[in-house]
Amino acid sequence: MIEFLKLSPVFLLAGMMMLTGFGFWDLDILVIAPIATVYGAIIATITDKFSFNELVDTAVDNVKEMQLVFFILMLAYALAEAFMATGVGASIISIALKFGMTGRTVAVTGLLVSAILSTATGSSWGTFAAAAPIFLWLNHMVNGDVVLTTAAVIGGSCFGDTIGLISDNTIVSSNIHDVKMEDRLPSQGAWAIVILVGAAIIYYVVGLKLPSEVGSASEAINQIPAEVWDTLKADRPAAVDLLNQVGTGVPMYMILPLIVVIGTAVAGMPTLACLGLGLISSGILGTIAGTTTPMAFLGLMMSGFEGAGSWVIIMMMWVGAFGGIMSKMDAFKPLSNFVVKISRNTRQLMFCNGLLSIIGNAALADEMAQLVTIGPIMKTINEENLVGSEEDLYQLRLRNASFSSALGVFGSQFIPWHVYVAFFVGIAGSIYPLHQFQVFELMKANYLAMLAVGSILFLTLTGLDRLIPGFGTPSEPKVKLKKAA
Repeated sequence: MIEFLKLSPVFLLAGMMMLTGFGFWDLDILVIAPIATVYGAIIATITDKFSFNELVDTAVDNVKEMQLVFFILMLAYALAEAFMATGVGASIISIALKFGMTGRTVAVTGLLVSAILSTATGSSWGTFAAAAPIFLWLNHMVNGDVVLTTAAVIGGSCFGDTIGLISDNTIVSSNIHDVKMEDRLPSQGAWAIVILVGAAIIYYVVGLKLPSEVGSASEAINQIPAEVWDTLKADRPAAVDLLNQVGTGVPMYMILPLIVVIGTAVAGMPTLACLGLGLISSGILGTIAGTTTPMAFLGLMMSGFEGAGSWVIIMMMWVGAFGGIMSKMDAFKPLSNFVVKISRNTRQLMFCNGLLSIIGNAALADEMAQLVTIGPIMKTINEENLVGSEEDLYQLRLRNASFSSALGVFGSQFIPWHVYVAFFVGIAGSIYPLHQFQVFELMKANYLAMLAVGSILFLTLTGLDRLIPGFGTPSEPKVKLKKAA
C-alpha cells in the first residue's frame, strides 16, 4: 500500500495528461506539474515524515542542477527563431528544389529536406508547418502520392528531435540522464543517418510506380489557397516568412550558419559555443542578405529567450522539483525491482527501459511529459542495478537519453491519441483540404518512424548496435547487473 501511495503522484500526472490529451479538459503541463509536485510533497510527508523544509531543499537542489540546460534552451530557441527568419531554413528548401521534383521523388525530397530543416530549427511542429505546404502542393502538381509525401514530411520533421542540438527534447533528455549535449551527435549520429538513408530508399522504391513529370516549387507555392495562408499565419507565422523567402529566393550562402553549428558540434565544441556561433553567423549573413537587420535580429533573439522562458524553462523547473521529491522518497523502487527481476542481463534491462519510454508515451500522450516522468525512472533503474566503469555506465546513460527523445517523438507516431499525431493530421488537413487524412494511413506510410523505433530496440537487445560507429553500448562482462555480480 505504501509503495503504491508513493507512485500515486506519477499516476496523477499521467491521468491529468491523458484527460487533456483526450480532450476532457484543457490543462497545460505548467498547471499539471505544480499540482503533481504539491501532491508528491504531501505523499512524501505522510509516508516518510519529511519536513516541509527538507522537501523544499530537495526540490531546489534538483532544479539547481539544471542551470546550464536553461542557458542552452534559451540559446536554442533564439537560434530556431533566427534560422526560420533570416533565410537559413529557406536556403535548405531552395537548394533541394533546384534539382527538380517528380511524382517519384517528391516524397524522398520531402523527407530529406524536412529532416535537415528540423535539425536546423529544432522544431518538429514548425518544420512540418513550413515544409508541408510546399511538398503537399508540389505533390499535387506532379501527381504524386499525397499520403506517402505527407508521412515522409512528418517523419523528417521528427528527425531533428533525435539528433538536433537545438531540439528541446534532446536538450531536456540529456539533462535528465546527466550526459553532455555535445556527446549526443557522436553517439547516435551514425545510427540516425542510417535510418534516414534507409527510409529514403524505401520511399524511392515505393514511389517508382508514380509519374516522372517535373514540377515547379514557385508554382506550387502560388497554388496554395488563401485559407491555407490564413491558417499558417494564425498557427505558425514563422512558416509564412519561410515560405515567402522560398518564393522570392535567398542567397545560397545562408546555409552556412547550419554548417557552422553542425561542424562545430562534430568537432566536439561545447554546445553553448556551437549555438552561439550559429546565432552570430546567421545574424551577420542575414544582414548582408537583407533578410534581417541588426535591430530585427535582436528582436528575434528576445523572442527566442521569451519563448523558452515563458514555457520550457518554467516547465523544467517544476518537473525538476517533482523529480527531486519523487527521488527523495524512493518512489520508483518497486518499478526498478520489477524491471531487474525480469531482466537476465544488461541488454534486457536496457531494452526494458526503451519499452518504458513507449509505454509512458502512450499513457501520457505527450512526449515531453513522457520524457520528464519516465526519464528519472530509467535513470534510477540504471544507477541502482548496474555496476561497471564510469565510462561504460556513461554510454548506457547516452542510450537512455536516445530512448527518451527518439522513442518519445518517433514512438508517438504509432499512438493514435497522441498530441503529435493530432497536430500533424490537423495541419495536413488544413494545408491540403483536397484529401481527408486518416491517422492510420499516415502511420502505415511513416517508414522513418518504423525504422527508428524498431531498430533502436532491436539493436539494443541483440548487441548489433556495435556494428554502427559510435552507437554500440557495453554489456557483460564490462557492465553487469548487481544481482549477477
